Amino acid sequence: MKKAAFFFVDVFSDKPLAGNPLAVVPDADQIDEATMRRIAREFNQAETTFLSSPTSAQADWRLRSFTPAGHEVFGAGHNALGAWWWLASYGRLSHHGESGEFHQQIGDEVLPLTVFWKDGDVASIEMRQSAPIFGKTVNDSAALADALGLTTADMLPGGFEAQVVSTGAAHLLVPVRDRSAIERAKPDPAKLLPILRAAEGEGCYLFCLDVVQSGSSAHARFFNPTVGIAEDAATGTAAGPLAALLVAKEIVADERVVAIEQGYAMDRPSLIRIRIQGNDVRISGRGCISAEGFLRLD
Repeated sequence: MKKAAFFFVDVFSDKPLAGNPLAVVPDADQIDEATMRRIAREFNQAETTFLSSPTSAQADWRLRSFTPAGHEVFGAGHNALGAWWWLASYGRLSHHGESGEFHQQIGDEVLPLTVFWKDGDVASIEMRQSAPIFGKTVNDSAALADALGLTTADMLPGGFEAQVVSTGAAHLLVPVRDRSAIERAKPDPAKLLPILRAAEGEGCYLFCLDVVQSGSSAHARFFNPTVGIAEDAATGTAAGPLAALLVAKEIVADERVVAIEQGYAMDRPSLIRIRIQGNDVRISGRGCISAEGFLRLD
């Protein structure tokens, strides 16, 4: 039987068994798509990322990420940051000095990123996402609240409607009053799915401005029934759009670093940092390799 190495990387955390776990399978050129989907189902993590040779001459590596339900997902979030953390940690990246510029192929896009080292060890990774695209809003707050297991009293008043925003992946961003509402949310996929599809959003990012850590801008939870993810501990592809929305609403200033808390309801506290300047959205964070082993494949 053929053996394929795999690793678990806890992303957006510098401690093992925290942050958002990602399964990484390097050297995946010989693994076909059907097997990738089966491996993702086997690991049963929010996402499993496969590293292979790029088909674009502008890229250094190609990344393909799948959910346990077999859906391929795109955008540069924890799926990409964790993969690059592994590449940097295992000496797969050539660089000079304390930083290096690289390019990743995700779907049809090639996106730049920067890896930073300190004293020979990887220190952080910053990835550029796509320019923000502001999509549809959801005007029926009662139906949305009901789909989330909340009431209209939990929703943020003052005309701040839920809206789909994309910086590579389109997610519905839903503002609520406080952390109490965040903690009490119990989405009903049967009710939430048609709302997401009508709004042309993939996942649902519930957020409030009531934060745990001083210096954070928002506190969030992520649900994505469209790809079979009940809840995600740290979602870079949703944090980027949220930072763009907070700037557009003038809740935070442009040209600054926005910090998003996530994962508290899952006992996996995570912190996602986004540097935003106009249409330039960059997400950064750290990771920790927490497990490694071998798959046995026919």
